[in-house]
Parts: sequence; C-alpha cells; structure tokens
Amino acid sequence: MKITLLTVGKTDVRWVREGLELYVSRLSHYVRFALKEIPELKNVSAFTKEQIKEKEGELILSSLTAGDFVILLDERGRKYRSVEFADFIRERLNRGADMVFVVGGAYGFSQKVYSRADSMMSLSDMTFSHQMVRTIFAEQLYRACTIIRGEPYHHEG
Repeated sequence: MKITLLTVGKTDVRWVREGLELYVSRLSHYVRFALKEIPELKNVSAFTKEQIKEKEGELILSSLTAGDFVILLDERGRKYRSVEFADFIRERLNRGADMVFVVGGAYGFSQKVYSRADSMMSLSDMTFSHQMVRTIFAEQLYRACTIIRGEPYHHEG
C-alpha cells in the first residue's frame, strides 16, 4: 500500500519545499509515501482557465492507475479533525489500495478529474496557495500516522 501526493507544478518556494521535505522524510518511517510533481504547463497565456484545467486534468488522469483510490484536495471536500483523518487513513490502509491525494493547479480541477475522484477533502475553510497545501497536507498525514501508532506528536485537548 502506497500513499502518493500528486501535484501540478514544482514546489519552488524554498521554505515551503523545505517544510515539505521535512515531513516527506518523517513519513518514510510510517508508510510508503511518494511525492509526484506533474510539470507545470508552459506558454499558457493564450489559454482560458478552463483550457488550463483541461490540460492539467489530462496530465493528472494519465498519472493515475485504475486501482488508485483518488482523493482531491478541494475546498468543497469533507473536513476532518486530525483524529478523524487518522481513522480514515487507518481504514484505507487496511483495505490495501493505493491512495493518491491530488493538489490541482492554481485554477483547480477539470470536470473529468472530479468524475474520476473517489473522495474529496478540504484542509480548511480558508484558501491556501496550491504550493502551501502540499506542506500542510504532508504534516497532517504525518500527524495521522503518529495518531495511528499512539505516539505523542498529537495533543488532543
């Protein structure tokens, strides 16, 4: 069982990348985890937002396999408390299917990507840059892994 964080574009903000790398390295002690970055589209100034979402969507869909359980990180998705997210991860791990969490580009997802998704989750009612979401998600996944193992990282109050 593997968990992948699939993103559109590189993490090019240095401090965001450093935070992401920190949690990716910590996750390796708990679960098979991969970060996969789809190259950002080039020469898109003449494209509409919808055309950009469609082209990014094609790249996202081509990165998935039929057996992947796909969760979109989307503002309209389900919100979890950290303990609930740990329960979700534990339950999915027990089923054995690979999970792919997807962070879209600046304009979100195409309808085809929404149609392929098995689930959607939101990290907050607030909007974060699509780069920052990567680090926030990796920290929350790490937190979920420590909750599953009963380690003292998370403090429920």
